[in-house]
Amino acid sequence: MHRMLEGVALVAFDLDGTLIDSVPDLAIAVDAALGELGLPAAGEARVRDWVGNGSLVLMERALRFAVDLGAGAASPATGVDIDKALLERAHAAFLAHYGRDPGAHTRLYPGARECLDALRARGLPLALVTNKPHAFIAPLLEGLGLAEHFALCLGGDSLPEKKPHPAPLLHVASHFGLPPQACLMVGDSRHDIAAGQAAGFRTLAVPYGYNHGEPVRESGPDGVVESLAELV
Repeated sequence: MHRMLEGVALVAFDLDGTLIDSVPDLAIAVDAALGELGLPAAGEARVRDWVGNGSLVLMERALRFAVDLGAGAASPATGVDIDKALLERAHAAFLAHYGRDPGAHTRLYPGARECLDALRARGLPLALVTNKPHAFIAPLLEGLGLAEHFALCLGGDSLPEKKPHPAPLLHVASHFGLPPQACLMVGDSRHDIAAGQAAGFRTLAVPYGYNHGEPVRESGPDGVVESLAELV
């Protein structure tokens, strides 16, 4: 057993960038939504840097890029404010496109299934805490054969606050009647680590996910593993 699991009574996982690489499907939906608005596509590489704060922020970043690019801005994605009505249209279009098949090109990262299977076999409660809208969680988990692994799943719209706010993690600890210090948060971004630290969870990071181009180690997690398989 990895040292990070010593004394841990529950493990909470982030989803995108930690367990799954969902960017291919997210990018397809983002570009389809932009296309409906007559705006240029963003492309998978840019979307990979924008993921992590929920779908509304994702589309806001995509719109800012596309609008600035169309205006000839020197540094796209950093310019003018986005009209609220335009953002709502773009977000609705994104949700429609992504919802048709959110797992078509999404894959588990190496080591993720082995980790989840082993922790479940030990009887350790597992929770999923993601900023992705809750409606997309079940289809993704079912498609990956992981629907039975998690005792509790929270999306970015499940509570009034989402990561990096500690509320989702505090909700998880309360739900299972556990002290936060007996829980571990596993994620790929500074938002996961900040949420875990603020909630009093132990924190473990993986370096391969989506962290806006920043090394996740700089967020000060309690530990880092190259693969989730190291936990087992």
